[in-house]
Formats: sequence, C-alpha cells, structure tokens
Amino acid sequence: MSTFDEILPDLTKIFNPFQEDVTKMKPVLVNRDLNGRVRLIVDEKWEENEHQHIVLDEMASKINEELGSHAYPAKQAVLFEPDIDDFLKRESCFQLEGISDVFVIDRLAVEGNWSRISDLTASVPRTVFFSIKGGVGRSTALAATAWALAEQGKKVLVLDLDLESPGLSSALLPEDRRPSYGITDWLVEDLVNNGDVVFENMVATSALSHNGEILVVPAHGANPGEYIAKLGRVWMPKIDSNGKRHLWSDRLRRLLDELEVRWQPDVTLIDSRAGIDEVASACITELSASTILLFAIDGDQTWSGYRVLFQHWRKTGVVRDIRERLQIVGAMIPEVGTEEYVDGLLERAWDIFSEELYDEVPAGEISGEDSVWSYDQFDQSAPHYPWVVKWHRSFAVLKSLHGRLNDIDPEMVRVLFGPLIAGVELSIETDGGSQ
Repeated sequence: MSTFDEILPDLTKIFNPFQEDVTKMKPVLVNRDLNGRVRLIVDEKWEENEHQHIVLDEMASKINEELGSHAYPAKQAVLFEPDIDDFLKRESCFQLEGISDVFVIDRLAVEGNWSRISDLTASVPRTVFFSIKGGVGRSTALAATAWALAEQGKKVLVLDLDLESPGLSSALLPEDRRPSYGITDWLVEDLVNNGDVVFENMVATSALSHNGEILVVPAHGANPGEYIAKLGRVWMPKIDSNGKRHLWSDRLRRLLDELEVRWQPDVTLIDSRAGIDEVASACITELSASTILLFAIDGDQTWSGYRVLFQHWRKTGVVRDIRERLQIVGAMIPEVGTEEYVDGLLERAWDIFSEELYDEVPAGEISGEDSVWSYDQFDQSAPHYPWVVKWHRSFAVLKSLHGRLNDIDPEMVRVLFGPLIAGVELSIETDGGSQ
C-alpha cells in the first residue's frame, strides 16, 4: 500500500506505458486533493472518444490498484474539463517527473505556495532575511545592516514580517517612537476596504541614523490591541467587488508596493518568519525579492531543513527561477575556533548547493544563454560561500540593540557584520542598476 511520499514516483511508473496516449491527450492533470487522494483531469473532448476513454479507464484502474487509499474509485477517478488549457493557466502546478505532458495540481490546506515564484518586477531592491531555524541572530543582523546602509545616506525601509514573533521594531525604535499601527492592522483593515485609515500611521522613522533614514514598519503598533484576534485574520483571502479572490500574499505584495511608492526608499529589508510556513513562503517567493539571505549555523537541523526546501523547488521545476537570488549567511560565528568552524560551514553549504541547486557541469561554468549554473567550492562570489556574521555578547540580545547601535563605534559593526553589509551593498548596486 502506497504512502503519501510514494504517490508521485508510483504515478510516474503508472503513466510510462501510456506515454503515447498521454501525449495525444495532453495536458493530463493529476489533482491531489486536501486528503492526498488523486484523480485525473482531462479535456472533455476525450469523454466521447472511445479509444481514449478506454485508456483513461485503464489508467484509473491502475492508479486505484497501485495507490490504494490515496486514489479515488476508478469510476470517480477521471474529471472532464471544458477548456483544459484555460483551466491549467489558472492553477499552480508542476510537471510530473519523467512524464512531459502530465502536471500535478496540489490542493493545500494553507494558502502559502513555495512553488509560485514571482518575477523581479519591484522598482526598489528588496532583500529578505530568512532562517530555517530561529534564534540565529537574523533580526539583529537586519537591524545592523539597516543602520549601516542608512549611515551611508540611504533611505532604508524595514518590514517586520515575523508576525507571530515580532520584535525587530524594538531594536530600531524606542517605545515613544513606535507608530500607532503595523502590518497586521493593515492586513485586517484591508479585508473591509479600510486600509487607508491606518496606512499613514504604520511607519516610523528611527532616530539611529544621522545621514540617511530608517523607516520601520512593525508587525503591530505601539498598542497591540487585540493582536491575537487580528493575527488569526491576516491570512484571509479577500473577495473584491468583481468577485475576484486575492490571496493574503497578494494583499501583502500590494501593501509593500504602496509603501514603496509612498516613502520612496532606496532599498527594502524584510525580516521573514523562520521556518517553512506561510509568512516565509510569501516573503521568499512572492514579494519579488532579488536577494534572499539564508542564515545558517553549522548543524544537521539547518542543513536538513534547507535541503527539504531546495528539493521541493527542484521537484516542482522552479529551481532555476529562485536559485540565483539565494545567498548563505554564516550566522553567529564563534569567537573561538573561527576558521575551522567557517571551513565546516562552507563545506556543508557547498554540498547542499552542488547536489540540489547547481547544474551537473564542471564547477565554474556559468552561461546566461543556456542557463548552465555552477560554482567552484572556494569561489567567494558563489551563493554557497557564506557571508560571515560574528557572534558578540553585546549584540546577542535584540531587546538592548537600540541603545547598543545608538552608541556603537561604526568599526565594531563592520568587524561583526562587515561581509554581510558589504554583500548587501553590492546586491543593492547590482539590483538597482538592473531594475
């Protein structure tokens, strides 16, 4: 009896003997429902075709036989769609590995979709700070990066999208400077077309910068109010006056676009929720971020988590759309045994990138024309080569970071966060010139 993980490999085996008929009926869709049960969707014109109908019955019987509980009864296993091509355009899907004309539609209980990669259409360079595990100093590093960029005269827009564990604003804003509202307030008000009421009062300017500006958009306002009740509603889709459904991630994207139009930043820094959840999915795949920083400590939990994510992108056929935006950040590098630790981190990062993201060609062969993409292990320009962030006890507590940055020697920031800041600076220059 098949388990969930065996569904797709088993389907590849089932479809192999039917490839000629599948090509004739293409596209053939596999709908995997919320319970993990599958059935086929084909164009309705094949319903009256005697030969193809027999083939579909055979495939349905074989699927039921092989997948057992993960299949519908054979007589219920095929759906006919009036306009299959139009239907396919409306759905998020990926090709079944090994079968060119079969596509899988995954019905999920959540709106997040790690396989829907947005184009780089943003007019402002956007950088996402993400970690597969929490507690790695991600938010602290973002705050220090925002401070350093603003010291260069840049206007930096910072979004705290760690909605379920907010705190970044405390590093950049003292309590008396926090705005009345935050991202959660806008997402809830937008559901009832009331977003404009809070929009102008959800951004505050940090007093830390003396040359540029740091504009902070917190997860919630100075008074969180009914934060838990609001948080339970931010993920809601919105139905507009024309009956069109807008996912919560679409609404978040619209908010970010409007913030950038209103405040005209030079760069936007986004603090994502850690882990593989809906907030992280939206931040990484749907906000047109040109740089996605993957914070890592050298441990099995970190690398197994990133491998799961990379394998999903490869399986769903979007790895080429996302991989060039990624960059490993070596987080909380210890003060003792630093060189040995960084060497180990580099080796593990190289292993996972070369196995899951890079093309199987000699390292260093990169071609824009045929999308061949690979790097040598020790190439410092490679996305797997860590941008190092050193651990220091004075930066270990985010709560006290505002006062620490207010009095800090700029050289100390460069010592601890220098490679990260330099990398972000370069990405801003590159992305700014290409957008």
